[in-house]
Amino acid sequence: MAPPRILLCGDVLGRLNLLFKRVSTVNKSNGPFDALLCVGQFFSDSPDRLEEISDYIDGPSSIPLPTYFIGDYGIGAFKILSVASKDPSNLGFKTDGLKICHNLFWLKGSGKFPLLGTKGVFYAREPYSNDGAVHVTRFLGLAPVGNKDKQKFIHAISPTPASTMPAAELCMKPPNTTLSPYTVSEKTDNNTGATKRISNSTSDEQYWRFDVSKRQRKGNGDGERLCFKFTSTGSCSREEKCNFRHDIDAREQYLKGGCFDFINKGKCERGSACSFQHGEEGDGLSQKRTRSKIGGDTSATDGSQRKHCWFCLSSPNVESHLILSIGENCYCALAKGPLVEDHVLIVPVDHCPNTLSLAPEAETELHRYKSALKTYFKNQGKAVVYYEWLFKHGLSMHANLQAIPVPISRASDVRSHFILAAKKSGFEFEVVHPSRRSSESRNLLRSKFDEKSSFFYAELPEGTILSYSVEDKEKFPVQFGREVLASLLNVPDRADWRNCKLSKEDETQMAEHFKKRFEEFDPTR
Repeated sequence: MAPPRILLCGDVLGRLNLLFKRVSTVNKSNGPFDALLCVGQFFSDSPDRLEEISDYIDGPSSIPLPTYFIGDYGIGAFKILSVASKDPSNLGFKTDGLKICHNLFWLKGSGKFPLLGTKGVFYAREPYSNDGAVHVTRFLGLAPVGNKDKQKFIHAISPTPASTMPAAELCMKPPNTTLSPYTVSEKTDNNTGATKRISNSTSDEQYWRFDVSKRQRKGNGDGERLCFKFTSTGSCSREEKCNFRHDIDAREQYLKGGCFDFINKGKCERGSACSFQHGEEGDGLSQKRTRSKIGGDTSATDGSQRKHCWFCLSSPNVESHLILSIGENCYCALAKGPLVEDHVLIVPVDHCPNTLSLAPEAETELHRYKSALKTYFKNQGKAVVYYEWLFKHGLSMHANLQAIPVPISRASDVRSHFILAAKKSGFEFEVVHPSRRSSESRNLLRSKFDEKSSFFYAELPEGTILSYSVEDKEKFPVQFGREVLASLLNVPDRADWRNCKLSKEDETQMAEHFKKRFEEFDPTR
């Protein structure tokens, strides 16, 4: 069974209207969720809010999903819980808590204890190893509902029970795992002979990791960075094992057109060249227009390109079930209407016109994906051919690099097929030989693409790159690369992707099958 999807919230303090309004919004945009668990004080600390809970218990107001709370203290708690405890349906041993009203349950047995170190803020500490424990421990602090500082008070998790996890997976430690902040050692006093418990020196050095005030001055590590896959799609296959944050608020900002880098880091190195929104205004990111620099010219955009783009992850048109792997700057997806099984695309996360215009960090990640796919296909007795269309300035398509596997036995024939097809079409490829390093070959391609003409290139299994600059008004088949490979693989009827459409169920099954086989090669893991 799939792990449950649970929402957590901090101290409610009787602010039920505010809580359930927020839960309904989150459940609608990112759900469905199975339950809401309220930690800390559930009942009000002021008599002014007693009317709110009465509306839910007596019926005028409804609770959007099963809600469980643990606090049995606060104004009105004794009266309400006493009545619930005497209800015949709540007598005997109850594993799911005592029912207060529809969708509201009290997990009996909790108590009040001093809250040290919480400071009323959201805080997700790096995972740490407890002495003698096999698995890591995670610590999460949530702010009170409706706090004045607008600190995060709701958080989503999807936990996998330890009893169902393989031993190897249970023992895995994320790269940002630290020592336990509570580790202590013993020391004998030379004067009295008494044994004292003192903090481990390493723990002292690590103290900033769980002290909120010090941590805010130190800044965030990778464990505090946002998970792009969760932010863009609403889910992450790594779930609780993910080293990055799953933040619903950040996802909502992203869906409103926000720049991921700005949301994640508080800044964007692209500056005015970024086509997404920076800054906040009112409830979300500002809707003001930003300037987008494409090919040396600047043009105004409001993110409408991304809204209608098949490849922008925040677009309602994106088919997220085809996504295979998501990195920081690029992602890998199953091709729509694939030529052959495992026909995939490497796509930049940002809406950019071609992969030759990528920033250095994105270019590096693109190379990692290419290397991973090459190894993956080699493991299956196949080679891989990459090709890409670069459109002239003014046609701002979302870049995608096609990756098509061919049997090793046909790898040596790929070049001759492309050259023969070019000759029949009345043009000749320019050849970049594999003696050059990959980065040098890419740089040479950049120098040949002047953005005044469309440009096609193919990278062959042995590393040779064939390129051609399409003259203005020249008729050049858009499906050229696919047509050549369809001929090579003896599947000419599949040259047009529209002839190869699959049902969503088949696409989903094919994508899941690929992800399982590709997992050990995936550069994001």
